[in-house]
Amino acid sequence: MERIELAQGLAFSRLVYGMWRLADDSDTSVKHVDAKINAALDQGITTFDQADIYGGYTAEAVMGTALKANPSLRQHMEIVSKCDIVIDAGRHSGARVKHYNTMAAHINASVDASLAEMGIDEIDVLLIHRPDPLMDHHETGAVLDALVDAGKIRAVGVSNFRPWDWNLLQSAMRHPLVTNQIELSLKHIAPFTNGDLAFHQQHDHLVMAWS
Repeated sequence: MERIELAQGLAFSRLVYGMWRLADDSDTSVKHVDAKINAALDQGITTFDQADIYGGYTAEAVMGTALKANPSLRQHMEIVSKCDIVIDAGRHSGARVKHYNTMAAHINASVDASLAEMGIDEIDVLLIHRPDPLMDHHETGAVLDALVDAGKIRAVGVSNFRPWDWNLLQSAMRHPLVTNQIELSLKHIAPFTNGDLAFHQQHDHLVMAWS
């Protein structure tokens, strides 16, 4: 499997195992989840894409059952996770309306919860899941830099950001954004014509595709 270098010492497999539906499987036993992870690893797929919101805030814990039962798996994996979407489910049960939260306290709490749920010490890349129209980019950038400095995350990226969203957040950070995960497929080709891919190509940014 081809490897893609995002930063010094950090590379992803070209294909990534997206875990959005992991908790929806009728079998979420440790044995079954472990088998899924190992099947991917056997094919050279070493990068696993998570998010706090997946499975109504349960998918990270489902994955964590396998990682806690077999800690040696972690050394063969790169783990991506995301935060900032708040819905009425799981740990955010009672939220009155879906919204985005990029405040420092929320990001810190989300990262700590993700680490605990998955039973890991560090997230390889943390993505801000959606642009927050109310984001204080100075506050958000500062907490993301601090999380890298603290060793809780290795690198920072974003998801579903337009070029101006990327530039705004990057302007308030010391550490570079390493990727933007955008919707891109045969059924969604807008990034080819709306300037998104051109922007990232112009600046030598790496893009992840979801569909």
